[in-house]
This record gives sequence, C-alpha cells and structure tokens, in this order.
Amino acid sequence: MSVTAGEFFAHTDAYIDYRRVVYETSPQTEKSNRTELYLFQNFVSDNNFETITGKVVMDFQYHLREDRKNVGNSLNRKIFTLRTYEKFLQMQNVPDANTLPFRDVLKVRGGYLNTPGALTTSQVKKLLNSVKTNSCLGIRNRAIYGLMYGLGLRVGEIHNLNCNDVDLVKGELDVVGKGGKHRKMYIGAELKAIITEWMGFRDRFKNSQQRSALFVSKKGNRLAIRTMEDNFKKLVDQSDLNVRFKVTCHTLRHSFATHLNEKDVDILVLQSLLGHSTPRSTEMYIHPSKKVIKDSLERLPIVKYVAGLLKSKRYGMPFQIIRQPLE
Repeated sequence: MSVTAGEFFAHTDAYIDYRRVVYETSPQTEKSNRTELYLFQNFVSDNNFETITGKVVMDFQYHLREDRKNVGNSLNRKIFTLRTYEKFLQMQNVPDANTLPFRDVLKVRGGYLNTPGALTTSQVKKLLNSVKTNSCLGIRNRAIYGLMYGLGLRVGEIHNLNCNDVDLVKGELDVVGKGGKHRKMYIGAELKAIITEWMGFRDRFKNSQQRSALFVSKKGNRLAIRTMEDNFKKLVDQSDLNVRFKVTCHTLRHSFATHLNEKDVDILVLQSLLGHSTPRSTEMYIHPSKKVIKDSLERLPIVKYVAGLLKSKRYGMPFQIIRQPLE
C-alpha cells in the first residue's frame, strides 16, 4: 500500500500551523516550507502521479537538478521539508504514511556547484555610492544595503527589523535570524549615521507612525523582500561592476564575511556575526581575494628559497659539452 497524492497533500495547512505554533518558525521559513510543498505538489499533478512512491521522489530529484538547475544544498533543503512533512503525517496517523520514501533519500553531497561570488571592497563602495540619496527612497535604500554589507544581514533579517530593535545610544541592533534566534550586532559610527538619517525621514512615509517596521514602503507598509531585491537589481545594473557572477542582496553578506576573513577574523567570530549554528555553514561564505591568494603563495618556503637563489645567482649550471671522436 502507498499514500495517494490527494491524501498526501490534504494536510499541508495543518503542517504549517503545527510548525508555526509549536516550533515558532519564522515567516520566511513558513513561506519556504509552503513553497517547497507546492513545488512537489505541482510536479506530482503535472505528471499525473496517483501515489507517492520512491520512483516519484527520484523523478522529482531529477526534475530539480535538470529542469530547475538546483544545486546540492537547495535540493537537500526541499527533500528535508518533505521528510519533516512525512514525520508529521505519521504522527497524525495518516493511513500508510509509514510507507512514504523520503526518509530513505540520501543527502546530495558537494553543496554548491559554483562557489557564490564576493565583491571587492572597491566594488562594494562603487555599488553603495551608486545609491541616489537626493530622495527619501534613496536614503532608505542606502540604509538597507549599508546594513546588509556592514553587518552581513540577510534580506529576511532586514525585512523583520523593527524600530525598537535599534538602540542608537548603545550602538546595538537586535537581529532575529533563522529559527527566531536573536543576536546583538554592534553598530559603528558610519552605520549609526545612515540609520539616524533614515529614521529622520521615515515619518514622511504614509502611515509609518502606525507601523513598527524599521523600513517601510511608499504606502507605509513593511517593506517587502521582493521590493528590496528588485531595487538592488536596478542598482547593480546601473553600477556596471563587471563581474562574472550574479550579484544579489546575498552577495553583500558573502562580501562582508570574505572581507573580515581577509583581516584574519576568527571563523568562530564570523559564525557568531552571521548567525550560523555551526562553523561549517560559515565556510562557504569565505572567499579569499586574488591578492590574498598571491601573497599567501609568495610566502611559501620554496618560493622564498628560489627567490634567494635568483638573487645570489647561484643557480647557474654549465652545460657539459661532449665531443664525439672523429672517425
């Protein structure tokens, strides 16, 4: 026996509610879980699968890899959501839920197929200087992208910020990360200045005084993640950064970690700043620049040894000329 597709997807709302109430999942996590379940539901529907079997799950993996070009981490996350949903169905005593195959799916190794890119400090400066601050919207956007780079914040963390999360006297920001985890971030003088400037203009936005959100839209609502991403794309397009990778809001977070790493900041400190649970999650955010790689290679003992030989000119070795006897 196996679970029918209709029965399988009949409990998604109850699953989302359970996760939100019991595990206090963030709105972003809730949105991701719902999207991943809908993605699988559409796949099953489009292919007219009547039951959820191991072959269906394998075909879904092929679909994610070949059609949607998902990398390992993204594919694993979708299967993980389906695995937790499977456990929920078993606890709900859904008939034949113990026959679902998600727990047997092996984790895809390798993580990202392509290492996410990081901008240089000059490229970040060029990007942020491209923000036109002759309007309230420009002042708001500079504060948003300044926080993304200056503190390495996720776009979802910016979205969740409230006015009372900012303490300009102590120079602290209370950030709510994944899983509802809080972390205190230090606000330096430069960031404090751009946040102060924004908060001075915030009241000019419609209904903003009735909102708790730090960043609001023209209509006075909490600024949407999609709006921040769209505005950033326009900024990238007009900045002409001349890079070979796709630059997104998350690139600023990667760049933040990379630049701190190049200043020899310990990975455990980076882990704390980025709000990661383990150092392994932090490793993929670290991208040494070409200059750092070059300087590191030039410090190798063999490089120094060869350089010494060249300088002392003790590397010459005369050819031995062998004269063949005349016949």
